[in-house]
Amino acid sequence: MIGISEVSETNEMIEKENLDVRTITMGISLMDCIDSDLQVLRQKIYDKIYASAANLVKVGEEISTDYGIPIVNKRISVTPIALVGGSACKSSEDFAQIALTLDKAARDVGVNFLGGYSALVSKGMTAADKLLIESIPQALSETQLVCSSVNVGSTKTGIDMDAVRLMGEIIRQTAEKTAERGSIGCAKLVVFCNAPDDNPFMAGAFHGVTEADRILNIGVSGPGVVKKALESVHGKDFETLCETVKKTAFKVTRVGQLVAKEASRRLGVPFGIIDLSLAPTPAVGDSVADILCEMGLDYAGAPGTTAALALLNDQVKKGGVMASSYVGGLSGAFIPVSEDQGMINSVSAGCLTLEKLEAMTCVCSVGLDMIAIPGDTKASTISGIIADEMAIGMVNQKTTAVRLIPVIGKGVGEKVEFGGLLGYAPIMPVNPFGCEEFISRKGRIPAPIHSFKN
Repeated sequence: MIGISEVSETNEMIEKENLDVRTITMGISLMDCIDSDLQVLRQKIYDKIYASAANLVKVGEEISTDYGIPIVNKRISVTPIALVGGSACKSSEDFAQIALTLDKAARDVGVNFLGGYSALVSKGMTAADKLLIESIPQALSETQLVCSSVNVGSTKTGIDMDAVRLMGEIIRQTAEKTAERGSIGCAKLVVFCNAPDDNPFMAGAFHGVTEADRILNIGVSGPGVVKKALESVHGKDFETLCETVKKTAFKVTRVGQLVAKEASRRLGVPFGIIDLSLAPTPAVGDSVADILCEMGLDYAGAPGTTAALALLNDQVKKGGVMASSYVGGLSGAFIPVSEDQGMINSVSAGCLTLEKLEAMTCVCSVGLDMIAIPGDTKASTISGIIADEMAIGMVNQKTTAVRLIPVIGKGVGEKVEFGGLLGYAPIMPVNPFGCEEFISRKGRIPAPIHSFKN
């Protein structure tokens, strides 16, 4: 049983340390909407989303009021649209029309974001997959709430380098189409390796084909809570450090478990998973980088950073799995640059580089996230960065992702403002040497030898 007494324990965490339920995300299957007529398909999609999520925001606000727990975002994820639109869409413009329908549905039910404008192409692209990917710049420039993701690799299948090459071009085009808004379209676009089916966090959420018709996934976050707990054991040994993180993660996850069960009951939708992720915000005191500094680093990016992040990520997971039987999604520490004031400070101090961030992604829960790069960065260079990150995920049997933002018209030393949870970011330098000949090769990088486990 989870009672109100467990929530009362965390009152100070909520009031002073930025503990929150970052999102309630309702996953909705659109497989029963498939139709060969585009207009009929669009109407079915709208009706299914509206009927399923009409009360999502209302129930989230009621739970927040009843229990005193901030629930920051209410979101929707849907079946990857490349699968849903294949019969009806004969052009990239047709797919973009579905994006408009998704945007309208999201606005009408009042959610913050809708994810699932996605394609899963880790071993190859169907005609529908390619059309959807080619439509992404138009879709993200013409919508406000739609988020897109493309899974281009997995440990089991290898990396589809044709898709990697295409995604470098798509990211450039998306940046150009939203140039007047700081290339913000790219902030809603993620490239994955080993993408999970049940991730509640944007921009990478989609409703996997292995999921039920509807499901509720909860994302909980509390970097400020962990930092405060570590302040109480400042200078102690590593065992004490680990136990403190683990116990704190346990308490945070219990809050998410309560919200998940209550939301499931009130909405009549099955509970899926809790994603316990230390997802920072631009708010002071809500930073993963600050946790690393509390462990003893001058800045995130200093020698020892990767080890400290590995410790943090592992203990968060260990605490979470003891608190809930259904921990899933990404669950761990996120290291987005623009959304974490401590990360921004590290970049500004010259301590944190793109290459160091790449090393950190070997042990964290996501990848190169919300990183602003010069607007004149070549598409082939972007593809090369994606390929490197996908290789880390493939070989290490973990989820990795890339959310790069080439900010058109800006260069190193300047910054770009996104606002809200997306924050702001300094433009980071990119290695100037090319990889065009490598990226222009066709085909796949095969799966690693340890993928053959049957």
